[in-house]
Amino acid sequence: MRKACITGGAGFIGSTLADALQRQGVEVVVLDDFRTGHPQFIEELLSRPGAHLVQADVLDDTALQRAMTGCDWVFHLQANADVRHGLEHPLLDLEQNTIATSRVLEAMRTCEVRNILFSSTGSVYGEPEVFPTPEDAPFPVQTSLYGASKLACEGLIAAYAVGFELTAVICRFVSILGERYTHGHVVDFFRALRQDPTRLRVLGDGKQTKSYLYVQDCIKAMLMAAQHHEGMPGARIYNLGTEQTLTVDQSIEIITDRLGIAPIVEYSGGQRGWVGDSPLIQLDTARVRGLGWRPQVTIKDAVVRTLDWLVDNEWASKIPKTTDARPSHRPSV
Repeated sequence: MRKACITGGAGFIGSTLADALQRQGVEVVVLDDFRTGHPQFIEELLSRPGAHLVQADVLDDTALQRAMTGCDWVFHLQANADVRHGLEHPLLDLEQNTIATSRVLEAMRTCEVRNILFSSTGSVYGEPEVFPTPEDAPFPVQTSLYGASKLACEGLIAAYAVGFELTAVICRFVSILGERYTHGHVVDFFRALRQDPTRLRVLGDGKQTKSYLYVQDCIKAMLMAAQHHEGMPGARIYNLGTEQTLTVDQSIEIITDRLGIAPIVEYSGGQRGWVGDSPLIQLDTARVRGLGWRPQVTIKDAVVRTLDWLVDNEWASKIPKTTDARPSHRPSV
């Protein structure tokens, strides 16, 4: 790997990946429009040689080609990841996930980039019947627009891999935690408790059970899979997660203990916090473990590290919780 383009490279996972690649001597091009990414995350990266920024929407074909020129890898991490509010802006998942991925693939074809790693999601499994859920589990009815759009992305990528002999690595993530985390339940609870440390309102019954993965463990798995398959045409799919799970109530206990508070917890009731929220997520990671990868950080420690970072970077918890429904940039043809 000599030069890599990272879409969404100023985001939580993307900027962490960019740092890791640069440490390995890879030239990095970050493509981001800062809709959800943050300049603070790549400020140090861009101060060093071998890192470049293309500030643009991923639907801008010209910018995509500029960012990919000379690259041998694309790490396509950009996405609308707001699962909870997907039904309020249903075109966003189609546009920012599925259509954006088709634009990325076409830019790769134009620029003759042969390798792609795509950040998919465990949400593509909907509410499966098999736990832990393996990569070849039968797909049930999709339960979120986010998961459905990501599954469509996977289909496009696999078809391009076969039709144009690309190397494609598809990583289905559980929720990722760690430094630079700005979206998800830990920051939501942290924000709420900063506003009122005596009371915490929870969507659902607190028994929703999820698996989480520390961001540095996630990056190591991604790079291991990418390096293992580089130059080998075809699509490979990997679940990325841990064998551990955590309930919402257990997560609240870790967070409140760390903050030294004891709020009254109020539940909205029901197994799901919102439409599309899966009561149980646990992925089978035997396939990626077969490459020699093992997570090094427990879920509890990942929650604590995330919380400690938020305490030290309170600006991250003050980012407005809004879904950006702006029309996307429409490049001229």
